[in-house]
Amino acid sequence: TELTLNFVHGSLRVIDYHSVITHDIMKEENLRDDLRYYFMSPCEKYRARRHIPWKMGVQILKIIMVTTQLVLFGLNNQLVVSYKEENTMALKHLFLKGYSGVDEDDYSVAVYTKHDVYESLFYVMDQYSQLGQLSVGPISYAEDENGKLLPLTICKEYYRRGSVEPSDEIYDIDAQLETVCMSHDPNTANLWRAENSSFFNLDFYRLVDIKITFQLKGINLQTVRSRELPDCYSFFVTITFDNQCHSGKVKLFLDIDAESSACRDWKISGTAQKNTHYLLVFDAFVILMCLTSAVLCTRSIILAVRLLQRFSRFFHENFNRKVCEDDQREFLNGWYLLVIVSDLFAIIGSILKMEIQAKNLTNYDVCSIFLGTSTLLVWVGVIRYLGYFQKYNVLILTMKAAFPKVLRFCCCAGMIYLGYTFCGWIVLGPYHEKFEGLSLVAECLFSLLNGDDMFTTFAQLKDKNTLVWLFSRAYLYSFISLFIYMVLSLFIALITDAYETIKSYQKNGFPQTDLQKFLHEPTELPNIEESDQTDVSVRHSVLCYCQWYDCSQQCCLFNI
Repeated sequence: TELTLNFVHGSLRVIDYHSVITHDIMKEENLRDDLRYYFMSPCEKYRARRHIPWKMGVQILKIIMVTTQLVLFGLNNQLVVSYKEENTMALKHLFLKGYSGVDEDDYSVAVYTKHDVYESLFYVMDQYSQLGQLSVGPISYAEDENGKLLPLTICKEYYRRGSVEPSDEIYDIDAQLETVCMSHDPNTANLWRAENSSFFNLDFYRLVDIKITFQLKGINLQTVRSRELPDCYSFFVTITFDNQCHSGKVKLFLDIDAESSACRDWKISGTAQKNTHYLLVFDAFVILMCLTSAVLCTRSIILAVRLLQRFSRFFHENFNRKVCEDDQREFLNGWYLLVIVSDLFAIIGSILKMEIQAKNLTNYDVCSIFLGTSTLLVWVGVIRYLGYFQKYNVLILTMKAAFPKVLRFCCCAGMIYLGYTFCGWIVLGPYHEKFEGLSLVAECLFSLLNGDDMFTTFAQLKDKNTLVWLFSRAYLYSFISLFIYMVLSLFIALITDAYETIKSYQKNGFPQTDLQKFLHEPTELPNIEESDQTDVSVRHSVLCYCQWYDCSQQCCLFNI
């Protein structure tokens, strides 16, 4: 046996070199086993150590629960959205004279004469006074805390002072705005016009807009069919007569802000009790499942970091170099981060959904964003488990390989795209409805990039200005040629090149990193008997000794 005798501070210590070497080899093998186990699929882990894949089971169950929660919320949200949209349509027919049922651009109705403006204004007030006799839905006037009907309010905004003589090209305008308001009680319908006749003497060259605001109450009875309690709604209605352009065209807008709340008193017979409590319990289980998933993924990330530290320390001690970045990224699993983010979104969305069910919140949009995003990320996370199969792993590997090149390519192409966007907006905006705003221009160019709506874009351009018409042709032809025939083709070529590379690697083998070489190295334990027989003569013939000095430390090595 190979021994070492160390004299340190006058003491003799014996070290067995063979046991040290065996210990290092076993330590290396344990690290290799832990690394192999970490990179196994859930099924391989179960076959190797009989560990039940709890994380995979939680993810599958979470997918079912989150999707079910989203569907239930979506069905309920559809009822709310349809109720609001149909009420908006009904109120437009009730209060806007001459409404055809289809909005014109971003406004509902337009009037062009003073008589039509007065008629439309008085029509709104008359209809409001007769709302109880006209409406076929469960809607009525709103009341304050004392049971008094809330009035209709009319406010007109106009320039403080002004005179305009278009024929002489003379104007004198004080740009400061003034606002004058009046209220109209439904119970005084016969007196409001006579008592406030001076209010309706409108100077149209000074008038900027007229806003009519009132509040109504309604009940959404259609939720009874889904065995839920109907919600009570408050409708804050604003009707605007917009004359800001002073172009001879007054636009009429009707906007509604609806807020839902729990009704103060209710009684339902002939149907099942509401199932709100069951939905709250189900949402609580979803939150619990997401918390469990987040804890398991966080635990896996912590274990991966510790394993990376062990591997880095081993590499530094044995090879005196650091682990490369590619190997480090293998330990930092992005899928776990994706699952944790989806869990956080699902928890926040579930809490908001519970508040909506309890009638403490009315904002369906924020809840929809969180639930929809969480469900999207949960289903994307399923790709992780498909990636363990070689036939399904091509998509993931191709996206991973092509993403850096595609990102750099999009940055370069985006500069050209933004240049075309700004140019099209400033030049073609006055002559084409698809180029009137920056967002519209970006959307139009993206449609052209995908080969959609090309002929309509060319045909709708007004040809009143020959120079602009010629410029539009050069602009559109150059954009389509550049982006479809060059940019889009290069974009597809980058992805195709990455796909072909991955297919070649799958056929001929992937380039091995230090980590993969370490995992595939066979373990070679030393043969004790052969080592003893080979070196026995040498070990008996070598002897060295050292001298001991008080002022220094010397070591003596004896091979016995």
